[in-house]
Amino acid sequence: MATEKTATKTATKTPAKSSSARLDVPKTYKLFIGGAFPRSESGRVTEVTDARGRFVANVAKASRKDARESVRAARKAQPGWAGATAYNRGQVLYRVAEVLEGRKAQFVDELVKTEGLTAARAAKQVEDTIDLWVWHAGWTDKIAQIGGNANPVAGPYFNISVPEPTGVVAAIAPQTQGLLGLTSVIAPALVAGNAVVVVPSAASPLSAISLGEVLATSDLPGGVVNVLTGDPAELAPWLAGHADVNALDLTGAGDLDWVELEQIAADTLKRVLRPEPGIAPETPQRIIALTETKTVWHTKSRL
Repeated sequence: MATEKTATKTATKTPAKSSSARLDVPKTYKLFIGGAFPRSESGRVTEVTDARGRFVANVAKASRKDARESVRAARKAQPGWAGATAYNRGQVLYRVAEVLEGRKAQFVDELVKTEGLTAARAAKQVEDTIDLWVWHAGWTDKIAQIGGNANPVAGPYFNISVPEPTGVVAAIAPQTQGLLGLTSVIAPALVAGNAVVVVPSAASPLSAISLGEVLATSDLPGGVVNVLTGDPAELAPWLAGHADVNALDLTGAGDLDWVELEQIAADTLKRVLRPEPGIAPETPQRIIALTETKTVWHTKSRL
């Protein structure tokens, strides 16, 4: 017993030193579909490098089947999101801004690595993104007053027009300013109760999946937003032709053959937002562009 105690005491005083340095554990960025983070069914990944060509991370490369699963998840989630009160949707969008504020350092680091920005410029993009979420959160209970109205009619009746969500929106995010551009196409669609399938910047995809992690912890129902990292040129035609997609936002498709995408979308009578001249992100017109107008007629009571 004495020997054992001595040995233990000696070992405590002189711990063994590691002969090798610790290896980094690089993150694999997966897709965001239906509130979960699956790998691409194809098993494909894309290497993301920094401005100096050094490896940063592997990112899942979405396939046609992944796009189909995303649309299915969005369609399932959309009625519940549209049925929430405007106040509740605003609270959820504001919660996204709160969580982003708490994880600001992570997003700054990702933007510095993938977009080659200075820390100051990356921080400015993150702060602008947070402000954009707050701005849209404030519109959820106001857009009906801007997009709807009581219409003057002649006769013993009246009618009222109100904006309603288009449904499932497929969007190609701007290929620059990865985080801010992504928010500029997601947030307007969410305000009115749409669900979204979005293809983020191919050059700066890390912040897109990190934003998915924020959305997953921000009370947003699973499936309301789905993020497909990969090649926009590969995924856009499948989304444009999908019969269960109601609107196509081509804001970030300026480098693609977006006229052909518009023609594909016409086969299923989709609403299409062209990449040019485009609509500024901080305007209610972008929200209204992703709504349908419902007009209700009612007879006047005769006294």
